Amino acid sequence: MTEFDYDELGLVAGLEIHQQLDTATKLFCECPTELREPEESERAFTRYLHPTRSELGEIDEAALEESKVEREFEYLAYDTTCLVEEDDEPPHRLDEEALDAALEITQLLDMDPVDRAHVMRKVVIDGSNTSGFQRSTLVAHNGEIETSEGSVGVEDLMLEEESAQRVEEREGGVQFSLDRLGIPLVEIGTKPDISTPEQAREAAERIGMLLRSTGKVKRGLGTIRQDVNVSIADGARVEMKGVQSLDDIDDLVRAEVRRQVELVDIAEELRDRDASVGDTENVTDVFAETDSGVIRGALDADGVVYAVPLYGFDGLVGRELQADRRLGTEFSDHAKRHGAGGIFHTDELPAYGVTEDEVDALREAVGAGEEDAVAIVADEPSVATGAIDAVAERAETAIEGVPEETRGANDDGTSEYLRPLPGAARMYPETDVPPVDPDPSEVETPELLTEKAERYEDEYGLDAGLAEQVAYGRRWPLFEEVVEAGVDATLAAQTLESTVTELRRDDVPVEALEDDHFRGVLDLVADGDLAQEGVPELLAALAEQPDREAADLAEDLGLGSAGEDEVREAVVEVVERNSEQVEEEGMGAFSGLMGECMGALRGKADGDLVSEVLREEIQRRA
Repeated sequence: MTEFDYDELGLVAGLEIHQQLDTATKLFCECPTELREPEESERAFTRYLHPTRSELGEIDEAALEESKVEREFEYLAYDTTCLVEEDDEPPHRLDEEALDAALEITQLLDMDPVDRAHVMRKVVIDGSNTSGFQRSTLVAHNGEIETSEGSVGVEDLMLEEESAQRVEEREGGVQFSLDRLGIPLVEIGTKPDISTPEQAREAAERIGMLLRSTGKVKRGLGTIRQDVNVSIADGARVEMKGVQSLDDIDDLVRAEVRRQVELVDIAEELRDRDASVGDTENVTDVFAETDSGVIRGALDADGVVYAVPLYGFDGLVGRELQADRRLGTEFSDHAKRHGAGGIFHTDELPAYGVTEDEVDALREAVGAGEEDAVAIVADEPSVATGAIDAVAERAETAIEGVPEETRGANDDGTSEYLRPLPGAARMYPETDVPPVDPDPSEVETPELLTEKAERYEDEYGLDAGLAEQVAYGRRWPLFEEVVEAGVDATLAAQTLESTVTELRRDDVPVEALEDDHFRGVLDLVADGDLAQEGVPELLAALAEQPDREAADLAEDLGLGSAGEDEVREAVVEVVERNSEQVEEEGMGAFSGLMGECMGALRGKADGDLVSEVLREEIQRRA
């Protein structure tokens, strides 16, 4: 990817980090914050959503565009779903556990809590909330984090309800699941102090570490999302939503900088050419006999073909902005938002079954010359007209430069158009929830994960790598609990991190293991009822049978801790079976026989004890 002089380009970037909190109940009701499988749903209902006006009578532009496509939203409900989530009952008071967790985070971000937190409604009509809005409240502002490239200000921290989980796209609508709707979420917005892609990633990593330091955030795929705001001096502010991985942030910023640089260059060339956008026209007759599969399919379904002439655009619609994405792809994104499958344009034609004669006839029909381009949409009449108008509007902004907009992040570091940037009309007060007065004195400042790792080295004697694994892992509260109860720290750390990782690599369903499973296994070792070597086998068995108790399953598997007499009996049998090898090799036979002894004991004996007894028996016979 091309590297730029970001300082010369005037790169300005900021982050919005969305992190789910690991609370017992949701933000405005008493439903649990557990995710469910769609197959577990008990009922479903449908809604149509429409934008509402703000207190000043304005409609948010982003919500207005979203509403142009009529869609039916279906919601899956469960035995853990209540009337608040279905928008059939007013929300309850703000969850205190969530507020306390948010206040801990504000302390780590060096933020100033507000004196009174008022709940607001944020208009959202993409179906991700049954009410047509998301509830959000400002908890703190004016914070700061440090990076190797300088400090980054933290503008605000909002406490919000998570959106419903998208299950599948359908023709004419979307299916959502209500299990995720209402889970408490903090949104942390930085100031636009970030000036390089690397700093963007570092800032996100720093905030992520601070969030995990509380021990009160959910972990795993989908529990944290990053939005990145990017602009260059000659470009415009663009918000890229839904970055799932920290590893993608720097690549996403680089790709967006390239896109804006290319769009600025295209705009300058279009203005030099005195480019303009013509009127949209019905050109169905041009393709009456077409063999193009896409166009033929639309026409056979009583569809039409609409075109817009792009005067002076020849060669520029096909200009690449990002990897495998061109200006024409941007036009297509806008057409798709209005229900069309996409567009064709003359920079890529003849192709897709469209002949050269049809291209010539198309140009003639709309009055386009050799220096011009033409874009077409083939679909049912209402979709085609809305889509071609959207293409024409996007082409107009191409002449002006980089449009402000919200884009969706793709896995390859590119992005695609979603909607216009939201405006002030998006927010208005929530009158059903009383305000609260946050009291930061009621919460303690959490220990940073970096400090925790150092303490584990000093206090428990863990090596640096293992200490960091435990501190940054999701089970550090359990680690501290079992060590406090008397379990060896190194054993606990290795079990919770290294052993689980090895089992996962062996395709053991370790996600089924709960804290009680680990407690049970480690307690057996601490009480002398299970050898350390039996831990992996017992955990693997518990993962397959999570309803069983560790002690009962260990007994069924014969994993009780063997005493010295049982160990010696097994070792003697192995040594006698390999007596010739022992006589010839002496202690050289130790390594091979050690593995055989451990296998014979099936994890029931401590390795140090087996080693000691085996050495004695070999020396006796050598």
